[in-house]
Amino acid sequence: MSPTRPLIAAAGLGVAAWTAPALAPIVPAVAGVLGTRRTLSPAAASDGGVALTFDDGPHPIGTPAVLEILRAHDVQATFFVVGEQVRRTGTLLDEVRAAGHAVAIHGDRHRCLLRLSRATIRDDLARASETVGEHASLHRAPYGIYSVPGLRAVRARGWEPVLWSRWGHDWRRHITPAAVAAEVTEGLTAGDVLLLHDADDYSAKDSYARTVEALPMVLETIAAAGLRTVPVDR
Repeated sequence: MSPTRPLIAAAGLGVAAWTAPALAPIVPAVAGVLGTRRTLSPAAASDGGVALTFDDGPHPIGTPAVLEILRAHDVQATFFVVGEQVRRTGTLLDEVRAAGHAVAIHGDRHRCLLRLSRATIRDDLARASETVGEHASLHRAPYGIYSVPGLRAVRARGWEPVLWSRWGHDWRRHITPAAVAAEVTEGLTAGDVLLLHDADDYSAKDSYARTVEALPMVLETIAAAGLRTVPVDR
């Protein structure tokens, strides 16, 4: 055997271990092993709860439009916000909170954690915390992709990493509002966490507009299933 083969094998295992958390959004078993939650607590699920979550905002157009629809249907959601967007949009985050919605951390900048050093991740989380506020206790990585250092840094701050169990792929350029609504509610059950986006800064231009159009259909499907919309619980 070549003396370099064990080294190559060891390196391959190291890379696999480093990148394994990135599979959590699409492989539920990986999320389970990592303790990265994809659903509501059993208590919330037993009461018929499902959670609507919105990533990437606040957005000066998309977020107010989403807030208005949620107000009209008298439901609360959870907004995973980006620090740089909070700073750009002034008091918009205050409006989200004033409407009774939960606010969680999506990072200070929208960057894949696999590409960031430990120190950069820690700095990003600290800046996000300063901007959003210490009372936020839930975190979702950009793209849903965690690294081992990312998970450790999030948990070291006392935050809980949260992914999702249903998504609408609403960031895509050519998807229709009807397709977004159908996909995010397909097979909907109590305890599901639904992923949508109220901003287009990191996705296809004007994608938030399709989310806004899809949202009433999503809420109607939730109600028709006899379920209720709640914020993500801790």
